[in-house]
Amino acid sequence: MKIRKRPQVALIVETSRSYGRSLLRGIAAYARNRTDWALLHQEMTIDTSLPGWMTTSSVRGVIARLDRRNIDPLRAMQVPIVDVRCHERFPGIPQVETDDHLVAGLAFEHLWERGFRRFAFCGYRSAHYSQTRLRFFRERVEQAGCTLSVYESSSRPNLTLTQIEEQGHADIDKMVEWLGKLEPPTGMFVCNDIRGQQVLNACRSLEIPIPDDVAVIGVDDDDAICPLSDPSLSSVKPDAEQVGYRAAEILDAMIRDQSVSLEPHYVPPVGVVQRLSTQVDAVEDREIALACRFIREHACDGIDVNHVARASSLSRRQLERRFRESLGRTPHDEITLAQVSRVKQLLCETSMTLEQIAAATGYRHRERLSTVFKRVTSQTPGSYRRENSLLEGGHGKVGG
Repeated sequence: MKIRKRPQVALIVETSRSYGRSLLRGIAAYARNRTDWALLHQEMTIDTSLPGWMTTSSVRGVIARLDRRNIDPLRAMQVPIVDVRCHERFPGIPQVETDDHLVAGLAFEHLWERGFRRFAFCGYRSAHYSQTRLRFFRERVEQAGCTLSVYESSSRPNLTLTQIEEQGHADIDKMVEWLGKLEPPTGMFVCNDIRGQQVLNACRSLEIPIPDDVAVIGVDDDDAICPLSDPSLSSVKPDAEQVGYRAAEILDAMIRDQSVSLEPHYVPPVGVVQRLSTQVDAVEDREIALACRFIREHACDGIDVNHVARASSLSRRQLERRFRESLGRTPHDEITLAQVSRVKQLLCETSMTLEQIAAATGYRHRERLSTVFKRVTSQTPGSYRRENSLLEGGHGKVGG
């Protein structure tokens, strides 16, 4: 009996970025459960040239992050191709991409719900994905009748995406000048997490309070960049695994000589992952904004309203009144919310006991922590941890 050879499928997708790695996981999931493909892949960055083995392998199909540098040699192989970069349209090649219209909408809604009515966008003028996200974000801002300030670094023609993004580091002085002119509070959408980290670094050099004066949200939910940013970066999480899965599904149909649509296939993002860079309620009253920042930084140190008043230029009575006018709650409420937010984080990200968490968040006894937590969240700390733990065995949540 003749043994049939497994179809070989080449993956020209980077492993250097969180999005690319998620694409590969989605492709692998489809191949593992729905086909008997032999997947060919090697570690690469987004702008790596085609590996030498591509021209000598008996490849039946390709899933690639296409651009003008690799399209011709891939076409020469005369095998089905699916594009998961979607930088531009290539005739006869299906495309699967994250729906950037929904990405921009989620970013806008996240900032809007936090009270921002002034907006900014920071991106790269020569990057297609940045231009697309700016266009959709501008539409939402204009529909709301709000103002939008835009900064885009320019670059020489014909640069790779990596070179364009590296150019963002080179024009930091111009970015700093732009950031210094933004009127607080401003909600900023950045084209991706790499740009978000650059913006946060620039704000820190200017001593611009984040998120009080400028709140920043990126795209990709990069598992290295976002937690390492200072403060940690909020981000719209795309469903890159589903993009990869759908691309593999389309390629499978093409290999089987089935007809497929050549219109782009758009996959909705998962949602917003909020971190410290947007964990704020926008406040026009700058004295109250400063008080809120003091509370966030010291809520777990055992402070009370008198400490907050002494840290501001207001009397306690003025502080209480202006808090209610700006936020509809008291300084004491704000302290409690900041403590509960920290409790949630420790429940999700650590295996600390309630006694340890109570001590770390300004509560003398675990019973008092549990009472306050249930009053604020309508859940016990234990049930919240079971539903939201990010440790092994937990599920976690994406929230807005």
